[in-house]
Amino acid sequence: MDNTTWTSVSHFVLWGISTHQEEQIPLCLLFLLMSTINISGNSVIIILIISAPRLQTPMYVFLSNLALADICFTSTTVPKMLQNTFSSTKAISYMGCLTQTYFFICFAAMENFLLAVMAYDRYIAICHPFRYCMILNRKLCSHLVAVCHILSHLHALLHTFLMGRLIFCADNRIPHFFCDLYPLMKISCSSTHLNTLRIHTEGVIVISGALAIIMASYACIISAVLQSPSAKGKWRAFSTCGSHLTVVAIFYGTLTWVYFRPLTSYSVDRIATVIYTMLTSMLNPFIYSLRNKDLKQGLGKLIGRIKSQ
Repeated sequence: MDNTTWTSVSHFVLWGISTHQEEQIPLCLLFLLMSTINISGNSVIIILIISAPRLQTPMYVFLSNLALADICFTSTTVPKMLQNTFSSTKAISYMGCLTQTYFFICFAAMENFLLAVMAYDRYIAICHPFRYCMILNRKLCSHLVAVCHILSHLHALLHTFLMGRLIFCADNRIPHFFCDLYPLMKISCSSTHLNTLRIHTEGVIVISGALAIIMASYACIISAVLQSPSAKGKWRAFSTCGSHLTVVAIFYGTLTWVYFRPLTSYSVDRIATVIYTMLTSMLNPFIYSLRNKDLKQGLGKLIGRIKSQ
């Protein structure tokens, strides 16, 4: 491309969650509330799991990592969005934008991998209950968590590196409330073929690979539960999986809708983005704790200790 037709940008302008000025502050307060609930709820889960010895099991180790990923996932985008609501420039630096993109992809991928690992954990617990502690021992549990973190950072590094190779023109306005892949690719002056190819190949492999593990795990679980003669046993097994399946359906449904479309037909769907970036993270503490006897007992004991001090 001729150098006279583009300029290197030093910053981008984020339009925000709404283009209507009168909606900005009410939406800002709503997202501040959602973010506060998310951080406090997930922090309580992490504190409960760390402080209660009986919760030092693989299931709760994975859940605590998911809670941490949820806190980081929301914290990557919300502070800048809230700052820009009261800013006249609504600017984010070029490096700040790439950094936000990196961590956003990283924590989204981490949630994706952790949901797959949690499905495998439920499969072992229900289909091989007597060998659960032997199969999912502390060493394997630590390795699975480490692999989730490493793969997440490698996935984010790949897409951020490809984004850093793009050329951006004088029009540096991003019609979104954070630096996401597709909105950035839409305003680029250079070819985004390689970026799109990576999203639709490596990205699909990452998402579909985790989904395949989840579906295979639950296929085995359903088969095992249906063979159980005890109706109470069936209900208990399904109730332990219901919360996980709810999160899976919300997260993957909105994620697929937002990203796995051709770039030419892409338009920013702020509602779907809010659902998988903020709503899922906010609901996770309630989904996982309301029907979990261990977490509720742990919370009761923690409140009792605080009152007794």
